[in-house]
Amino acid sequence: MKLRNALLAASALALSGCVIAVTDTPRPAIAPLALAPAPIAPAPIASEAPRQTLSQARLETLDKVMKQYVADGKLAGAVLMIHQGGRDVFSNAYGWRDREAGAAMQEDTIFRIASQTKALTSVAIMMMMEEGKLVLDDPLGKFLPEWSKTTVAVTNDKGGYDVVPAKRPITIRDLLSHTAGISYGTGPAEKAWKDAGVLGWYFADKQAPVADVVAKMAKLPMAAQPGEKWVYGYNTDILGVVVEKLSGKPLDLFFKERLIEPLGMVDTAFCLPPEKTNRLAVVYSEKDGKAERAPSPGAWQQPGGHIGQGHYAGGPCKAYAGGAGLLSTVSDYSRFLQMMLQGGTYEGKRYISRKSVELMSHDTLVSASYQPGLGWGLGFRVVTDVGKFAQPGSVGDYGWGGAYHSTYWVDPKEDLTVVYLTQLIPAGGLEDQQKIRALIYSALE
Repeated sequence: MKLRNALLAASALALSGCVIAVTDTPRPAIAPLALAPAPIAPAPIASEAPRQTLSQARLETLDKVMKQYVADGKLAGAVLMIHQGGRDVFSNAYGWRDREAGAAMQEDTIFRIASQTKALTSVAIMMMMEEGKLVLDDPLGKFLPEWSKTTVAVTNDKGGYDVVPAKRPITIRDLLSHTAGISYGTGPAEKAWKDAGVLGWYFADKQAPVADVVAKMAKLPMAAQPGEKWVYGYNTDILGVVVEKLSGKPLDLFFKERLIEPLGMVDTAFCLPPEKTNRLAVVYSEKDGKAERAPSPGAWQQPGGHIGQGHYAGGPCKAYAGGAGLLSTVSDYSRFLQMMLQGGTYEGKRYISRKSVELMSHDTLVSASYQPGLGWGLGFRVVTDVGKFAQPGSVGDYGWGGAYHSTYWVDPKEDLTVVYLTQLIPAGGLEDQQKIRALIYSALE
């Protein structure tokens, strides 16, 4: 374990348990909304933030709490990393990468990061914007013609649904903010999505090229009208196909050339090389309050399939899902977050503009929030009201997480990033993320 007490900017926005617990899970639409400039000002870039210090003694409390989760059998293992002021101020591995084999968790353990992939895809879209290849209000059909005209399923009084034309085209902005009306197949037309073979976290154990599946989706009725509701779903997978179309490269190669290799994310990829299979964490599931090893191929039954140990090792690898497909480590993902915290730059190289980062981390939901105290930017959930959020944090901190109970956040006001990786699905209401958040913020001097 590394605990350093330095003169740093401190803090962290947290893994909101309420947010992460549902990250990749198909869910109903939340509240009606409209897209417009947000009612709060964008968070400052980290260099503008006041510097503070994290208390070593208080971080030791965090360390004890994490060890207790493993001792109690609630977690098999996890890795937590905190950066403040551009420095690693806390990093530790807990428990087991493979408990039954007696393999200890290490800080370089590789995890399935699921929806944490969405952040990289969202940045890739902003890169396309900065290259003049799109504007955010472009209709999706401009790049993927099969999406030029879409339909929506509307519940009727006969217990079924009617299919009506979409009131307007789906835009790139809609997809970034999850207001396109596209779910993970849930909604009035769930059976139609299921009959089409597209439901739930489809790409978890699939090998079909994502572009082929996205083309099939366009013919199905959506769950809501574009721009009218926040609906979590395949939005970012579709954006990944847009990146492929505009760049002329498969998404894995685009990520590698533009983000992964330049940032030094040496263990981040869609598929696991054979020489790294002994570093991949095992997936566990909560059962009666304890973490139990998940079977292969699946641990958690959801509509349309299982999510479990996954197909990541071995080939062929064809499903480069921009919404859910990457593997990574805490160190790698922290590098990506440092780039975001520093306004789009890392180690002297600019990836996206400072203004693009501000826009992405700015709430876009005006007439309703994603959850109390939370809004949604262009790729991230954003804290809009700490009191209503009812957890420690800062207005403007942003992040998300993954289906395997991982999470991350960036707090520009406190010059802080946090990455928490584990492999537990479902998590059964485990409160570790809320505790981590509370203990990190309580360590601020």
